[in-house]
Amino acid sequence: MIRVLIHLSMLGLSQVGVTVAAFATQILLARSLPQAAFGTFTAALALVSLTAPLAVFGVSELWLQRFGQEGERAYRWVGPSLRLVVTACALLVVGTLAWSLAEWPDATGAGVRALLASVIVAQAALALVASVQQLRGAYAGLSALQVAPHLGRVLVVLAVWAFGFSVVTAAAGYAVVALLTVLACVVVMRPFVRGVMSLEGHRPAALASPPAPVVPVTRVARAATPFVLGNVFYLLGIYLGVVVVAEVRGPAAAAVLSVPMSVLTAVYLVPRVVFQQYFLAKLHRWSRTDKDAILMAYRYGGTGMVALGAVIAVVVALGGLPALPLLLGEQYRESAAVLAVLALAIPFRFGGAAVASLLTSGGLLRRKVAYQGVGALVFLVALAVATPLWGIMGAAAATVVAEIVLCVLFWIAVRRRVVGDADLPPWHDLRRRLTRESPRAS
Repeated sequence: MIRVLIHLSMLGLSQVGVTVAAFATQILLARSLPQAAFGTFTAALALVSLTAPLAVFGVSELWLQRFGQEGERAYRWVGPSLRLVVTACALLVVGTLAWSLAEWPDATGAGVRALLASVIVAQAALALVASVQQLRGAYAGLSALQVAPHLGRVLVVLAVWAFGFSVVTAAAGYAVVALLTVLACVVVMRPFVRGVMSLEGHRPAALASPPAPVVPVTRVARAATPFVLGNVFYLLGIYLGVVVVAEVRGPAAAAVLSVPMSVLTAVYLVPRVVFQQYFLAKLHRWSRTDKDAILMAYRYGGTGMVALGAVIAVVVALGGLPALPLLLGEQYRESAAVLAVLALAIPFRFGGAAVASLLTSGGLLRRKVAYQGVGALVFLVALAVATPLWGIMGAAAATVVAEIVLCVLFWIAVRRRVVGDADLPPWHDLRRRLTRESPRAS
């Protein structure tokens, strides 16, 4: 129990650092750049961030799944999956550069987009390293790698604020941070790529049996596709609203929406830390060996995350009303009202993330992705209707509606297909498992 709390605390503290750093960059950029330039930067960064699932091509989640199921034999997936990621990153960077050249009449916007193309590779590298560190059980290293790029961005934005640099210079600074991030990730991943890294919960790599035949790249692509789609649908909910508002209402409106969306994105890191960065690899193991642990994750993880999300939503909504105008200035007062609306989505995202992890680990990944597709379609339709009519508030309302629909779909699916007729464990069973270090639940 103590070890679990230590690991979760390290991940939680790193996410606090990420949250503070991300919000600090938003505040300083908003104060340092003209509103239109800030909108151009945030819209370009949002669009680049949308490509992250295509860049990593679901390989980070695939590694967690395969190593959870196969142990050390899953090293046969590593080489071909890395080739797939390198190819995807190269194609996306080339595509982004071509898009920037096509927009060259707007030289500033084109330069920002071209420089931020480097973020694509950095995001892919960070996603891969996050999975590697989870498989090692190296949560301190994972925490450090999560925080470091954001601290680098803070230094860049501080320079922009202190010396009055342009939006293009800010993008160039982000590109330098991205390059350093990729280099650090390559160093960390070397033992894993060589197949000599010890795995948490499995035999040490040195004692493992000889590796199985290498998996063809085509098979890797097929196995990873559901993860790609799931990540695309996830990021659509985070970034598409800003992109659509930028196109429909202009860069200034996108700047107003991007601030509360940055807060929401930071808050959403909480369930991702708990379920994506700590429990997901374990859930893959438990799905084969420990049904009781899965039932406990459903009963107490789901309801607990909804309750936590509701508390955080109240804090965010009430705290944002005075805080955003104070920190960003009166031109962002509307952002506070938008944040209050977006806060309604928080408990649904928390609860949905908890039960969705049980679909991922329970052999129902394709069904989960199908539900995410339905949620994305609802979001697109709601954006198309609400944004032209009600502008920024319409985009915020569309986000909330999509989160509610997705949470309900996930919850019904888990109840029917994972829990079924099984008796849910009582509270004293959870206390008993938490107060002893059970090897099965490690």
